[in-house]
Amino acid sequence: MGQSPSPFDPLKIGGIEIPGRVYKAATSETSADEDGFVTDRLLLFYERMARGGTPMMITGNMYAGPLGKSTQNMTGIEADEKIPGLRRLTDRVHELGSLIFGQVSHCGRQVVAHLMGFEAVSASAVNEPTMGTQPRPLTLAEIDNVVEEFGAAGARASEAGFDGIEIHGGHGYLISQFLTPHTNRRSDAYGGGFENRTRLMVEVLRAVRAAVGPAFPIVLKLNGDDSLVGRRGLGTDELVRVGRLAQDEGCDAIEVSVGHYESGFRMCAGSFEGFYREFLEHGSGQDMTRLRQAVLRLLHPLLDRVSGRMWPPREGFNLAYSRRFKKELDIPVICVGGFQSVEAIAGALERGDADAVSSGRQFIADPFFYRHLREGRTGPTCDFCNRCLARTGYEPVDCYNPTVRAAKEALLREVGE
Repeated sequence: MGQSPSPFDPLKIGGIEIPGRVYKAATSETSADEDGFVTDRLLLFYERMARGGTPMMITGNMYAGPLGKSTQNMTGIEADEKIPGLRRLTDRVHELGSLIFGQVSHCGRQVVAHLMGFEAVSASAVNEPTMGTQPRPLTLAEIDNVVEEFGAAGARASEAGFDGIEIHGGHGYLISQFLTPHTNRRSDAYGGGFENRTRLMVEVLRAVRAAVGPAFPIVLKLNGDDSLVGRRGLGTDELVRVGRLAQDEGCDAIEVSVGHYESGFRMCAGSFEGFYREFLEHGSGQDMTRLRQAVLRLLHPLLDRVSGRMWPPREGFNLAYSRRFKKELDIPVICVGGFQSVEAIAGALERGDADAVSSGRQFIADPFFYRHLREGRTGPTCDFCNRCLARTGYEPVDCYNPTVRAAKEALLREVGE
């Protein structure tokens, strides 16, 4: 038997070799301008991680079409006019020696549609309870348009210099809404059995591959479990089957996560200390009804504790799922979920639970995280309070925990910022 890979060994994904196995996961950035163009602030966010030696970074989800935009100040890849700004981003990352993949998504029903100024769409007219959104079903012509939008986004990603693309097929976004029986109640060619519910995903993969050519890496983000208790969500067995189909369609790697918005906070397990107050005062809680705001002001300490107990922080909380994908797929499997120590990362790789790992919040706390792993040094450490997530769509991505942020600012001064 060969030696187990280390976090610092290379990994080939599609036509490229990535010089390490710890990646920055996609995180909502809220750092583009109001029209979705790249800003200096967005450049700085990725520049810092590239300076920290991060082998590969995956951008926050970029909308492929106007109805796929889920928040304000979200980066767009829906128009050719966006290419020069995106090229600025990739050029800067490459100058600093890192690689960058562009994540492309469509929010479907997971959007506060009246704030965005459009009608929400989905596979079916199934209410989204956390956002309070009632979508309408996409028509067949609109589904064709969504496929075309993803293909065009793939072409723009390649032209803009991205090293690969990640298609978001998890977390209850549009592709996930088509995969999942709870959200897909169609009776046409896109609903019902496995072949029909996976049809949109397959058509998107084919369109992107046709646009980018055979060597350009395509990663698909998938749930390891929908975590929709009491509803017709997908379990790991069927999601692994989805992964095998994606592999057969030429997908080069799978990144495994968990849950829909409707699942609660499984995908961002944490302590939630101060989360709901932050959400109310600086996030989308500002747009809730007065009654909901009053309830949240009264109950936020209790909600912090309950959420922390229901979804407690731990490293590698999706490894049980990625392990199943790893056993049945031949392409690399990446696991996201709370990684922040070399011991946990090395253990996951040594056990064969994943081929690589990705981390979001830890890179927000410490943009030099990968360098610190290599040096055996502890930098600023995320405590998973999730205050960064509470401000998504309203404040630029950053650490909003006072203690951790102070450590981050001290680090930045140390490196000359």
